[in-house]
Amino acid sequence: MASDPTIKQLKYLCAIAEKQHFGKAAKSCFVTQSTLSVGIQELEQSLGLPLVERGRKSALLTAAGENVVKRASEILAQVRALKEEAASATEPLSSRIRLGAIPTIAPYLLPDTLALIRKHHPRLQLLIREDLSANLVSLLNQGQLDLILLALPYPVEAAYTHELFSDPFVLAHPVGHALEKRNVIKPRDLRGHDILLLEQGHCLRSHILDSCNLTNSQISLTFEATSLHTIVPMVANGVGITLLPKMAVDKGILKGVSGVATKAFSAAGVQRGIGLVWRKASPRVNDYLKLAEYFAR
Repeated sequence: MASDPTIKQLKYLCAIAEKQHFGKAAKSCFVTQSTLSVGIQELEQSLGLPLVERGRKSALLTAAGENVVKRASEILAQVRALKEEAASATEPLSSRIRLGAIPTIAPYLLPDTLALIRKHHPRLQLLIREDLSANLVSLLNQGQLDLILLALPYPVEAAYTHELFSDPFVLAHPVGHALEKRNVIKPRDLRGHDILLLEQGHCLRSHILDSCNLTNSQISLTFEATSLHTIVPMVANGVGITLLPKMAVDKGILKGVSGVATKAFSAAGVQRGIGLVWRKASPRVNDYLKLAEYFAR
């Protein structure tokens, strides 16, 4: 009777799927090629299926192998979660956490907060991924991230959202702009002006428009950027105005930039929320809530 598949064998198969080469897969698993080859053969015997097509220069999965790899990846993720849960039960924030964050939050919130977290929890291994909201949510749902830092509101299914704080928007305009003369700035004052925003796909764009109750037809979009650091010098050179997250202003995005003035909005609600999001079924809620305390400071 064939023995049951082992965790090592599943790791070997996943390595083959990634590297498509026995030698490279063995190296990534820190074993010899013969050890990995024997492990794959034993797994095939255990399941009664050919899993790998062995070529002279490559190793490709069979259709059955591709199906097994999907299940193997899920099993290995559950094993990692089990080990991390056990570690956090004995000592909070002492194992690995994979954190995702969007580009309009990461550079302004993470550096100081992560330094503080590591000071108090030196055994915590934080792996950081910066990406757009939609990509981070997808990685969270796939189990490739444990939790994500998002700007809110943002629709996330089968996940729990823990709001940390509100981040107001600040008007940034060229010195001498018509809006500079206004003592009070309201969202409707932006209508008809050239507004510089991030391109489609960045949630900051929709949060600005929604919080100001504006549509694309009510403003002039003369430039769409991929980074706030691209927009700021455009404002300084009189191309248009923009709205910046207060956290970015507080962390010096305008430092060393001349020709830009800022104004706060008088109306409430011209802001975005900042929150941590994790899967509802995650067993590490206590760790995430503890992290939330640091991010909310």
